[in-house]
Amino acid sequence: MIGLFTTLLKNAVRSGVLEHGNILPGERDLSQLTGVSRITVRKAMQSLEEEGVVTRSRGYGTQINNIFEYSLKEARGFSQQVVLRGKKPDTLWVNKRVVKCPEDVAQQLAVEAGSDVFLLKRIRYVDEEAVSIEESWVPAHLIHDVDAIGISLYDYFRSQHIYPQRTRSRVALDHLLAPGCRMPSFSHIFS
Repeated sequence: MIGLFTTLLKNAVRSGVLEHGNILPGERDLSQLTGVSRITVRKAMQSLEEEGVVTRSRGYGTQINNIFEYSLKEARGFSQQVVLRGKKPDTLWVNKRVVKCPEDVAQQLAVEAGSDVFLLKRIRYVDEEAVSIEESWVPAHLIHDVDAIGISLYDYFRSQHIYPQRTRSRVALDHLLAPGCRMPSFSHIFS
């Protein structure tokens, strides 16, 4: 029942029924409104807080956080997905440099290990809120002017008449979350 109630609340946030900044009724009121036990409501709120969907403050209530999900599998880039959802994307570039390609990355890019690639690291924002840290590896010959890359790598590629047909993504577990997941740091949790 907790999982179902949690899913219903997340779906209400995703669909816009519950918006960023909304304050939810207290546990007792929410229990009475929904017919769900107070213990179920409390556990669901704890779960939603752990997932970052809500923030709970004693004396203030439970507030809906701004959540944004995007697909790593779609051929269009982050910025395009954000704009299509009516939000404002932004990027803070942390690093744009040429490095020697590590062997595991070289296999994915179909280039020789040790060849020159751009390592592009950035923090992605949606409506001025940081949502992800991304790292891209691009063969050096595909980027003629690294400073011409704005907030969207895909837009840069299109301006150079380069149209990626396939992308590969993987998510690495950082050192803060790894112990709770019982996995080593920087394990690739999916590709």
